[in-house]
Amino acid sequence: MALHVIVGTGPVGTATARLLADRGEQVRVISRRGAGPEHPAIERIAADASDADRLSTLTSGAQALYNCANPAYHRWPIDWPPLAGALLTAAERSGAVLATVGNLYGYGPVDGPMTEQTRPGATGTKGRVRNQMWADALAAHRAGRARVVEVRGSDYLGADGTSLAMLVLPRVLAGQRVFLPVDWDAPHTWTYIPDVARTLVAAAGDARAWGRAWHVPSAPAAPMRELAIRAATLAGAPAPRLTRMPYPVLWLGGLASPFTRELRETAYQFDRPFLMDSTAATTALGIEPTSLDDALTETVEALRR
Repeated sequence: MALHVIVGTGPVGTATARLLADRGEQVRVISRRGAGPEHPAIERIAADASDADRLSTLTSGAQALYNCANPAYHRWPIDWPPLAGALLTAAERSGAVLATVGNLYGYGPVDGPMTEQTRPGATGTKGRVRNQMWADALAAHRAGRARVVEVRGSDYLGADGTSLAMLVLPRVLAGQRVFLPVDWDAPHTWTYIPDVARTLVAAAGDARAWGRAWHVPSAPAAPMRELAIRAATLAGAPAPRLTRMPYPVLWLGGLASPFTRELRETAYQFDRPFLMDSTAATTALGIEPTSLDDALTETVEALRR
């Protein structure tokens, strides 16, 4: 039974903790408030993970350190650098594999499906922050100071998911009109949260996976309109009423809301096809994606609860 340390108690951190605990591993979850899932094999610790010395102590003897943290959207440039630095330092000192949950922001707008070899062309603040985090981790790996790996998913589906879909589906299930700046018919890749956890754990435990990024195996892309229609059918809700918001309305909304303001940078992800190719992880790690129907069924059930 090995020790696994998880920083962050959001949807992915929680799913990862439960997955490891159910396998019989010793799990230590770190968050500012000492939150986390209840399980006999899960130890919950209240600590500031940006404190490199404290995090190093808590990671001592661990097999893997999982970065499942997610600072407030508008605070990424402020909160991520010290947190990412502390995580990397703890991995270097402890020898634990640093397995980070990433995303697709670092690629920026692209034409065609994104693969792990797609050039990191982000020009926005959040994408540049993520790219710098990975560059620092990869430099430490190549210098022999740490062992690192990153898994990247698209927008999440699943219980407690956090993505634009979670702004859409609750209103669809309530029979309300949805007014957002998206192309409702553009194909979009959706990633199921338990698949993120499975990929993260597999990559952390396989030396052949270290030193590179992997895309989480995800079901074939589906437009937001299709997602809304299928969710409404599952829930017995009325047919979705979906309206595209003009971009200037989003821009004006950002004047009052920090969260809405941050959406301006990633608006491109929903005004054209947004496709992630994840065949490499399926082939190398043996992970098949959960079907969109199964992922959507769990999402709808969770929202109805």
